[in-house]
Amino acid sequence: MHITLAQRAKPTADVLCQDVGGEVVLLDLASERYFGLDPVGTRIWHLMAQDQPLQQVLDTLAAEYDAPRERLHDDLLALVAQLADAGLVTVD
Repeated sequence: MHITLAQRAKPTADVLCQDVGGEVVLLDLASERYFGLDPVGTRIWHLMAQDQPLQQVLDTLAAEYDAPRERLHDDLLALVAQLADAGLVTVD
């Protein structure tokens, strides 16, 4: 799946999300599998849950983290692709 910054990624209805010590644990009810996100992944998850275009998610990350924008861009799209492949988000 080719994902662009113009798209939105939204958590699916079959995913339960629980904050645990600054990180998120996701439970996919369909597969009964757990997924863990580190603090940056957690921030991305919360921004996506606000139904923002991925461009806006990237802009927020760039303002909040001291990291090269290109790295944030690549990491964001890679995480969204992994979450989509696992059925945890839909991308439109």
